Amino acid sequence: MNSKGGGTVLSRRNYRLASDTDVPKVTGIVNEKLLSDYLHHVFPACSKHGPASAAYRKPLSFQDLGAHLERLLSVDEPPDDSTGQVEGRLGPSTVVLDHTSGFEGLLFVDDDLLGVIGHSNFSSIRATTCVFKGKWEYEVLISSQGLMQIGWCTLNCRFNQEEGVGDTPDSYAYDGNRVRKWNVTTTNYGKSWAAGDIVSCLIDLDEGTITFCLNGQSLGTAFSNIKTGPGVAYFPAISLSFKESVAFNFGSRPLRYPVEGYLPLQDPPTTDLTKANRLLGYMKTVLCTGIDPQEEKLTEKDSASWQLQGEPTVLVTLAHIFNHFAPLMCKVYLVEDVLMNFLLSILEGGGSVDEHPLIQQLLDLFWLLMEDFEASECLKQLMMSLLRAYRFSPIIPDLGFQIHYLRLTTAILRHEKSRKYLLSNVLFDVLRSVVFFYIKTPLRVKEAGLEELIPTTWWPTRLDKEGKDEKEQRHESAEERLRRRAYERGCQRLKKRIEVVEELQVQILKLMLNNKDKATGEASRYIFLNKFRKFLQENASNRGNPTVLCPPEYMVCFLHRLITAVRSYWDEGKPKIPGSINSEEAYVPPQMFYNGKVDYFDLQRLGGLLSHIKKTLKDDLATKANIIIDPAEIQAASMDDLDEDEESGAGQRPSGAAAVGGALARPSWLSSPTLGRANRFLSTAAVSLMTPRRPLAPPEKVKVRALPVEQRTEEDIEGSHGNDGLLLGRPPEEPDQPITEKSLLEILDGIVMMYNLSVHQQLGKMVVVSDDVHEYAVALKDTEEKIARCPRRRSDILEELEKSQRVFSEKLNHLSRRLAWINATIYSKEKMLDVYWLLRVCIRTIEHADAAGSLFAFTPEFYLNVGMNSYSALKNYFSPAHSMEELPGYEDTLTQLAAILAKQFADPRIVGTDIKDSLMQALASYVCYPQSLRAVERIPEEQRVAMMRNLLAPYEQRPWAQTNWILVRLWRGCGFGYRYTRLPHLLKTKPEDANLPSLQNPAGSRAAREELCGHEAAEGVCHVLRLVCQPAARAGDDCHPGTRDLPGLDPPLG
Repeated sequence: MNSKGGGTVLSRRNYRLASDTDVPKVTGIVNEKLLSDYLHHVFPACSKHGPASAAYRKPLSFQDLGAHLERLLSVDEPPDDSTGQVEGRLGPSTVVLDHTSGFEGLLFVDDDLLGVIGHSNFSSIRATTCVFKGKWEYEVLISSQGLMQIGWCTLNCRFNQEEGVGDTPDSYAYDGNRVRKWNVTTTNYGKSWAAGDIVSCLIDLDEGTITFCLNGQSLGTAFSNIKTGPGVAYFPAISLSFKESVAFNFGSRPLRYPVEGYLPLQDPPTTDLTKANRLLGYMKTVLCTGIDPQEEKLTEKDSASWQLQGEPTVLVTLAHIFNHFAPLMCKVYLVEDVLMNFLLSILEGGGSVDEHPLIQQLLDLFWLLMEDFEASECLKQLMMSLLRAYRFSPIIPDLGFQIHYLRLTTAILRHEKSRKYLLSNVLFDVLRSVVFFYIKTPLRVKEAGLEELIPTTWWPTRLDKEGKDEKEQRHESAEERLRRRAYERGCQRLKKRIEVVEELQVQILKLMLNNKDKATGEASRYIFLNKFRKFLQENASNRGNPTVLCPPEYMVCFLHRLITAVRSYWDEGKPKIPGSINSEEAYVPPQMFYNGKVDYFDLQRLGGLLSHIKKTLKDDLATKANIIIDPAEIQAASMDDLDEDEESGAGQRPSGAAAVGGALARPSWLSSPTLGRANRFLSTAAVSLMTPRRPLAPPEKVKVRALPVEQRTEEDIEGSHGNDGLLLGRPPEEPDQPITEKSLLEILDGIVMMYNLSVHQQLGKMVVVSDDVHEYAVALKDTEEKIARCPRRRSDILEELEKSQRVFSEKLNHLSRRLAWINATIYSKEKMLDVYWLLRVCIRTIEHADAAGSLFAFTPEFYLNVGMNSYSALKNYFSPAHSMEELPGYEDTLTQLAAILAKQFADPRIVGTDIKDSLMQALASYVCYPQSLRAVERIPEEQRVAMMRNLLAPYEQRPWAQTNWILVRLWRGCGFGYRYTRLPHLLKTKPEDANLPSLQNPAGSRAAREELCGHEAAEGVCHVLRLVCQPAARAGDDCHPGTRDLPGLDPPLG
């Protein structure tokens, strides 16, 4: 048996019987009559008069089955000489984007020639096929919701960087960003689109109309009486601005929203589709048919309980089916339309995925009866289809679509061999699997069903002077209280439905992090770990290239699911490792930062460049960590750095012609929902970061094996037989006790890096919805007060005010429901606890690294950044829904962070100017607020004295302004001369700016006020300030210039 793929004849496993003597060996105890009845039941021969009766049909055996199946599959097959050309269409039968001549501007096009990203001001591109007669349709999958114009154009249209589709005669476009239609002139049309939507573009050349649909809902006829006739043909076309991205479906995959009467531009594979459905029907019959050799009859059974038990008759029958079925399952259209729908139907009954073992059995069957390349390609296409379906499914009240696709993804990944193949070759190399952990925010509340889930809306009506919601609802009316409680109940219903999706996403990650599946090779966790590290490298090393970066909204969801999965495995494994700590006390040990086992790419260390730190601290590494570095190796590595920088610089200069088309493959996150990650756009410099330039010479004390990330094994990570793995080189200050499995420590380190890369930025970005609610609430309250004061005789003014009131109320209804979704997915109590846990991880990591003495310089800068930023997020982004004071151990955590800031802002081991400025600014912000200022007062007096001495030290590459800022606040509080009692009406100050230090009430040190009032035994920061300044003042030394300006400083000093 041979199957053809890609023009090459590939040998298949042969399941034919060699001779009649082999029949008993294969069929076991099944007699010929029962075998014939079974085969006729599975493969019924259909004729014009219906199925043949048992009395008249010919006996059927395995020797005849191949020819019998060929005849069944050839029924209704079109003749071979059919050209496939359809009237009304011109161009290649496979429709793609014209990347050779049909574009204008700079574009990135995916390898499949269906995804595109704009890379200049306003780029345009058209398809390779046009239509001049009939009704036609294609779909556009919106990956970003920015400025784009999608539609149709003729060959005569000429575009440039300012004019695109719809800006010239004979081109027509829909723009969901500005909600308009374009044909030289523009008018309002349609609805706004969002990332994850699907736009259907329909053209009726018989009637001369163009229509657009959004997620299957018609937006109405956009254009009528369009130009038709001889010489006029229309191409699908798009114009898009910088960084905007879409993916086209001209018919290479089933249309998500087909419209009756309209044809896709690319013909579906009708013949193959018919064959695949027939073969699937035969397979279903096998699954639900049993053979009773004792009674010599066929029985019906539940296909859900079918198991692959090695029955020869069933296996050989299935082998004949798969001989034809397997080659078809390498085609994306058939996988999505036939196989995926079949597997989804298995899970339709509900229940947990564990209750549907049939999918596991079918995957076993696939790997048994399909060639390896066929099974691999089938799984790859299946995961692509699932990811595409998940990402572009509309939001409905119960999130049913998302749950359905995630359940099937979970079922597939539960199969060990399939999971390891997908992890090794697909999930991070071809697919953007992080999409599976994203829950998109609906832009259109009504279509998402939020009006059903949250019928009653609410927003704060009692506002303080700065526009913030008053925490105490003492003056809340009964009606307001009822509305608030109804709104909260709706929010709780929404949260529970989102939690179902989140739980499925965590299950997927836990399957990927399984480290017990070692029977068939390397455990899944170690495959995931190496792919995860490369994923981090892409996002850390390409921060200036937005097409390569994972979108921050994906990163936020991925981070929370990963934290949940890691903490679950951490705590589950604690009883198995005597003396280990639980996840609440998690930290990253300092030896991971300098033993070379974990690749930190080109990320900055606290002590500067890694090569410089190794050179200056090589003696400390040898004495403290028992690690020796060869000086010649350091010098050689430095020279290689210079050489490779020059080579990569020359290699990365793009040419004008290479910017479009297949010449520039790249791992795009923005365009194609699947294949964008299947490209290889990695520069020489990026590759060299992952591959050691030359192997390290064997050191004298400790042998360190430096390997590329993809070549690491479980032993390199976990260690064995005296090898500490990732924890090689423990400093004497570090406790000699196990922490947890070492692979979890590296994932934890990656989680901290993820937060630093883009998660914090996204948390701050999403706060804007809450700010908008507050602004509209202030405006609505002000409008209602004006209505109450407006004289009834001024009906004209009253009418305008009531109109404004309705607009504000409608906007608040919409925003309050959107805010409920955002609070459930991003700012919930559970998400706040995740960020708080991350803050504590960073604090403990910094404390342990600080105890290592000079080796603290190896610590990556992002640990300090995440410590400061996560505290800022907890304080500013999660309120007022959740308060930081409610967190467990809140005051102790503040004190620990205060101690780190007080010490590290002047730590000579930290050399980076940016990180030192960040520490100074964080300390300045820390002393502005009463709670954090109390934390500064709680740190040990020795540390406070050291902090004051550093603040009062002479100028040492530190701006006086920052130091004076801190000292003034410590002495007098943040009031001084900068505080407003009301927001100045001339300034455009937003309500959220009420948290700025200059708008806070005075918050000086309590101890300082007690001293000024004559109290004795005063303790605190300002008491320390006196202790520090007194010796200098009495000795006549030059004190810090800023102290001369401190009001109230001279009297206490006597």
